[in-house]
Amino acid sequence: MTAVWDEFVPSGELERLRASGFGSEVELGERPCLLVIDVTLSFIDTSYPTGCGQVGWDRLPAIVSLLETARARGIPRVLTAGSPADAEFVGGAVKLSQDRDTARLVHGAPFPPELTPREDEYVVHKAKASAFFGTPLLTYLTRHRIDSLIVAGTTTSGCVRASVVDAASHGYRVLVAEDACFDRSPFAHAANLFDIEVKYGSVVDTARANELMGTR
Repeated sequence: MTAVWDEFVPSGELERLRASGFGSEVELGERPCLLVIDVTLSFIDTSYPTGCGQVGWDRLPAIVSLLETARARGIPRVLTAGSPADAEFVGGAVKLSQDRDTARLVHGAPFPPELTPREDEYVVHKAKASAFFGTPLLTYLTRHRIDSLIVAGTTTSGCVRASVVDAASHGYRVLVAEDACFDRSPFAHAANLFDIEVKYGSVVDTARANELMGTR
């Protein structure tokens, strides 16, 4: 099967790393949670300065598919979004120059209508890259006895990666749905997914993630 990083990673590199013990497969646990990172209009729509554009719109159906499967199976769902006040007073997630009004616009943007959270879905407002940093997410996961995460969202090289690393550091099994993640840079998207596959989790497609959730 062709991997998203094949265009950028030298042939045989993943096999060499696996021979050294890296890149083992991560299996979804018995109590998973779907974690959707920052899929607000400000990271899709190019009318916002941070919008990723068409790639975001193209990936939206896959993200919606994951959300619908998790809802149907009663799997907990967490969506993250920015916090305008936190962005103003403690700074944003990356080294990006923004005036106060722009920061509030970006971090206060709504979800696309297709991703409007339901009353039983937890929305975590964050200021920094990781969904875990300075938020109650870990408490939520502990309370619900979560043992694994399926991760989708944006940007792959920023908030998705940071959240995956923190999740793995806290001992969670992590699966990332490649075609339900997006980035401004195709190279950054591929390179970070490759690194996640090698070190922190398993990269799967949405069809596989939905299949796994369907057995829980």
